[in-house]
Parts: sequence; structure tokens; C-alpha cells
Amino acid sequence: MLVIKSLRSYYESICVLKAVSLHIKKGEMVTLIGANGSGKSTLLHSILGLMPRMTGTIHFEDTRISGLSSSAIVNKGIALVPEGRQLFAPMSVMDNLILGTYPYYSVKNKKEINKKIEWVFELFGVLGERKKQLAGTLSGGEQQMLSIARALMSRPKLLLMDEPSVGLAPKIVENIFQTLIQLQEETNLTIFLVEQNAKLALQICQRGYVIETGQIILSGEKDELMNNKEVIRAYLGKE
Repeated sequence: MLVIKSLRSYYESICVLKAVSLHIKKGEMVTLIGANGSGKSTLLHSILGLMPRMTGTIHFEDTRISGLSSSAIVNKGIALVPEGRQLFAPMSVMDNLILGTYPYYSVKNKKEINKKIEWVFELFGVLGERKKQLAGTLSGGEQQMLSIARALMSRPKLLLMDEPSVGLAPKIVENIFQTLIQLQEETNLTIFLVEQNAKLALQICQRGYVIETGQIILSGEKDELMNNKEVIRAYLGKE
């Protein structure tokens, strides 16, 4: 579904990603783990066309998307749950969800949009209880749920998730990760999870990549990575 080849991304003259290549198959949940500053978020921004300068290629469903505008890429079915949630804080939960439908919003799609809203309220029951509440007044966990729900409202084929566990209590993180498992099992949604919590990420994903200083240094099935001595030492916190 997603194929990246020899991707280099730059901030001005600084090369942040250095010949990154990876692939994600339809229906997979794949993780990218690495330390702060390793290039994880830059890779997601590159997929969405948000980097000012890139070389290499990105194909989505056999169509080259590198070089397209961000709006064109979103319209093809890629959505991002950004680090830090980035909600419209002065707007209600419902309004944030409606904004997520902008790729296909129209009066004729109102019935579909209403069904989609009912569906995300089933996934995240607390959002249904808070639908009129301002997004900025929600708890951190509720805001993360809303950020995921907003992305799901755009009808994505590929969901990019940037550090969903940051700043949240372990129990909330566990609940959110269980929801990701449910999403994949029930809808076959393809998920690319960028995460510092390597242990949790590898537990729920089928495959993974490890990135350091802008380069993919390891890849493999989750069991391979969880038993790799370097991954254990650097990311799993045990010898």
C-alpha cells in the first residue's frame, strides 16, 4: 500500500532523513520506533507532503504521491493523528469531528457523515457524552481520543499516528492502543504507528522499523525486534 524508496528530507541544508526505504502492506499495523530527534515525525510529515525539500519516491496504492500537495495526499486516503493532538481548542467536540470530514463534506453526504459520527461515538463513548464540550477543556486522554476520531472522520485508508502515548497515564495509553487493535481487526485499517514506547508498540504491531539519526537501522517482525539485543538494550529497558 505504501512504498518509500531512498527518501531524503531536508530542513534548509540539513538532511534529516537519509535514504529511508520502507513498505507497509494493506491491513498491516506497522511501528516506527526511535529516540527523540531520530527523524520519526519528519518521516510522517514527508509522507503527507509537509517537508519543504525531499528527494526519493513515495508511492501510495501504486500512485506516486511525493510531489503532491498535502490536501491532494489527504484526499487519496491518508490521515495523520499529530503529536500533541493539535485540536481546535475553542471549538466543540462535534465541530472538531465535522472538520475532519472536509475532504468529502457536502450536503449530499450528510447521512454518511452522521453515520460516521455515530461510529466514532461507539468507539469512544466519552466523546458522545462530551459532544458539546469545548475541545480545549477535555482531559489529555479525551483530547487524544478526539484527535484520533477526527482523523477517522476523513475516511482514511492509511492512518499515521505520531506519538499517541506522549503525556498520558499508562491506563489511558493501554485503552487507546486497545482501540487501535479493535480498529484494525474490525475495519482492516492500515496503521503506521510512530512511537517512543517501543514495548507497547511492538506488542500490538505485526512488524516494525527502528530509526536512528535519520536512517533505518533495523526492521523485522515484532518477535524478531523484541528479541534483538540492540533493541532490548536501547528501547525495552532491560538487558
